[in-house]
Amino acid sequence: MDARDVYRTIFDAIAASVERTLDGLSADQLNQRPFGEANSISWLVWHLTRVQDDHLADAFDHRQVWPQRWSTELALGLPETDTGFGHTPEQVTQVQVTSADQLIGYHHDVHRQTLVDLERVTADSLDEVIDERWDPPVTRGVRLASVIGDCYQHLGQAGYVRGLLPRL
Repeated sequence: MDARDVYRTIFDAIAASVERTLDGLSADQLNQRPFGEANSISWLVWHLTRVQDDHLADAFDHRQVWPQRWSTELALGLPETDTGFGHTPEQVTQVQVTSADQLIGYHHDVHRQTLVDLERVTADSLDEVIDERWDPPVTRGVRLASVIGDCYQHLGQAGYVRGLLPRL
């Protein structure tokens, strides 16, 4: 198994977890904020998908999926470059979907692009510095690891919120 196979397996598992987490939920359940200013499932899944889209587009030097279709389709009223970092409670409230299919569709398109990106991965490309703004500078491999961690963190949060829904 090479690095591409490992990354494909991980990102396939993330995509499957997104679908499982959203399966059978109504728009009201997706958009419900469980406690005051807590994040909704729709915000959590949108955010993890935006981060994957944004960060991998930068790491592999291509256009993001979001502005090509999904910013218009979801019409959240947020700037096209917004990924959710630093959102105020009001901005979190803006992330409202009408169905799980919207979030699944966006994540599916990002996942498809991720698989294309992974075809370009080589041992040398993982060591290539892609972001000098950090100390130490960030390599493509570190960026992939960061995106994976972010996805799993937010998937766990979305799963937790889903588990709370019957009690709310």
